[in-house]
Amino acid sequence: MKAALRFACGCAAALMFTAVAHAGRSCEQKPLTAHTIEQGMALAQRTAQALDAEHARSGARVVVLARAGQDLSKYQLRYSHLGWAYKTAQGPWRVLHKLNQCGTATGDLYRQGLGEFFLDDLWRQEAAWVVPAPALQAPLFELLNDPRRSVALHARPYNLVSYAWGQRYQQSNQWAIETLAMAAESGVGTREQAQAWLRFKGYQPTPLKLGAFTRLGARAGTANVAFDDHPNEKRFADRIETVTVDSVFEWLARSGMASAPQALAL
Repeated sequence: MKAALRFACGCAAALMFTAVAHAGRSCEQKPLTAHTIEQGMALAQRTAQALDAEHARSGARVVVLARAGQDLSKYQLRYSHLGWAYKTAQGPWRVLHKLNQCGTATGDLYRQGLGEFFLDDLWRQEAAWVVPAPALQAPLFELLNDPRRSVALHARPYNLVSYAWGQRYQQSNQWAIETLAMAAESGVGTREQAQAWLRFKGYQPTPLKLGAFTRLGARAGTANVAFDDHPNEKRFADRIETVTVDSVFEWLARSGMASAPQALAL
């Protein structure tokens, strides 16, 4: 009875949450169905089991966790959003990630359980993750559990396609890798320094091919999309360079800073 009550309370909290904050998902307001809730909780449970197995095998307490909230196949992208998942002392995994307030130009950081992370009308019921290298595990774990340092590089102005090397805006995946830079390099204390470290380590953003008509329509239709932070020579060449899950996964594996991506799907 108590377990059922906890489940119901958790679902109710998640239902309230999904009405206001999103990242890598559509902002279309649709009520969650019983089937959607069942799928999201099943994906969360299977992901928790897989991450627990990884923890038992390698001792890893931190992973980069992704979901497929939108269909981005026209950009040759598989995943839409990532966050930092870490194993708590109590046992369950938590996720620290940045979410956009739908219809606004701001974002905030949230700590959620796996159930909340996957409890939505996802485009594809699939989870993916990479495991940071052993040398990064302790620095990341310490930073993620530090209320002050974990938010140090967060910037509220949000742009879904923010320029990877700019500081005017910050989208969700951008915050995640800038925070990685801060954990990995003790001298990083600003976003500019974080981005310099990312360049030095060979990170390459995804160049999205977005024509003028598409850019104009996107900018006019929503507050969380802007292009004025992109250099003119790239913007007018229809080259929008932004941080994507796929580019982060590829870079982390290529650089040896994390394992090859792993995935599971319902």
